[in-house]
Amino acid sequence: MIQETVVTTLDAEGRPHVAPMGLTLTTGMRPVLAPFRPSRTLDNLMTRRSVVINYTDDVRVIAGCICGRHDWPTRPATVIEGAVLTAALAHAEAAVAVVEDDPMRPRFHLDVVHEETHAPFRGLNRAKAAVVEAAVLVSRLHMLPAERVDAEMAHLAVAVGKTAGLEELEAWGWLQDHVAAWRARARESAA
Repeated sequence: MIQETVVTTLDAEGRPHVAPMGLTLTTGMRPVLAPFRPSRTLDNLMTRRSVVINYTDDVRVIAGCICGRHDWPTRPATVIEGAVLTAALAHAEAAVAVVEDDPMRPRFHLDVVHEETHAPFRGLNRAKAAVVEAAVLVSRLHMLPAERVDAEMAHLAVAVGKTAGLEELEAWGWLQDHVAAWRARARESAA
């Protein structure tokens, strides 16, 4: 199973980096992160060998990171040298136990050393799920045909239109603006 989370890592100077990332969970196995090359998360994991896995229902963090907004408030982790996302409902602090090298996506097997819950989970609305799915699409604009992106965004827009609150609408707007800007840059490059 892949669980959508937001991870925070520290760079060599101790600055936090916030990024959405799928965490692979397999019964009886260590959780695994597999960031793409190149990425700051990958570099930070290799340097610091630790990560904070943040569980949040604020989809603005996920959409914002995809759209270049990585400056989200954090606080120091409890056990490891790390940063906890202030918007996290819960978090897990983990150390890298094993690294499986790969030319595209190295796999970091983690040992969770500490967990905390900060606030109750009050449930999801369909717009939150739609924003997360749209963020995944937007992160792959360079790989997917425009027609597919448009069709899937149109489908997801139905859930956003029916169930979104202010946070989801803001995140959705960022994603739409990002797609438009990306396409404008692509047109300029092609001209």
